[in-house]
Amino acid sequence: MTRLFEGDAVHDLIRRKFLSGLGSLGKHATVVAIHRNTYSDVIGKARTQSFQILTKAVEIKCGGNANVKYAWYGDSRDEICNIMKNGFGSQISNNSGLYGCGIYLSPDDSPLESLMNLKADNDGVRHMLLCRVILGKPEVIHPGSNQSQPSSGEFDSGIDTLSSPKKYIIWSNHMNTHILPEYVVSFRAPCCLKGFFRDREFPRVPTSPWMPFPALFSALSKFLPPHAADLLANCYKDHREKKISRQELIQRVRQIAGDRLLIEVIKSFRNKQVKSTLIASNAVNMKHEESSNSQVG
Repeated sequence: MTRLFEGDAVHDLIRRKFLSGLGSLGKHATVVAIHRNTYSDVIGKARTQSFQILTKAVEIKCGGNANVKYAWYGDSRDEICNIMKNGFGSQISNNSGLYGCGIYLSPDDSPLESLMNLKADNDGVRHMLLCRVILGKPEVIHPGSNQSQPSSGEFDSGIDTLSSPKKYIIWSNHMNTHILPEYVVSFRAPCCLKGFFRDREFPRVPTSPWMPFPALFSALSKFLPPHAADLLANCYKDHREKKISRQELIQRVRQIAGDRLLIEVIKSFRNKQVKSTLIASNAVNMKHEESSNSQVG
């Protein structure tokens, strides 16, 4: 590992990209150090050569574009040191979640997506890997998926959405061939990242006070694939059993359904409520008028 210092063009580019990608959190974060993995030993050189060979192979397979991107991955200091030395392995058990079994990374302009659950060292420093990733031809993976490999030979990786993806999913069988960790960014940020994200990065959308959770999930199930609807039901069950907080439930619902669909469903529910209220109000008024007319007559 070689440390890069302020004034070095690569250091300053990564620092600027990282902090700008944090949004408003970037004003409260400080980059402590940036290290580059030089891959100078025999095994390291073999890893970089293998990555280059595979990049060329995927390029040919995909008609001239291997779709190589830079992406972020966050973990503890010990795990990152282990990844830099031995590659990915134990991390796969921590990444069997919303989008199946794989290594989840975020685009180079969205480091926020990879540091939500990062824990700080004893000295308050957190760490992120900046990696080169071979995406090849990605396929959209829906929330609640149990996928652990490409659905067919046509695809190489997964993404959460075609337009502006926030998640890159590299399957377990590709984790040490399609990901090449190159830099470690060490930084300090507010001690309670989850609270910061909840209060500043994610403006709240109307939730249960406007629409009860059961009604919301019933409406969402008409638009989401069955496995995503089942995932929502399990999240709600965990909330009712007090395994997760109401705020955690809301965040999971937003991850699974997406804010756009949530807003549309809640708007539709509100409109129906307003319409029902107006109908009821008109009925009462008409009845009152009929009563008044009969009294006058």
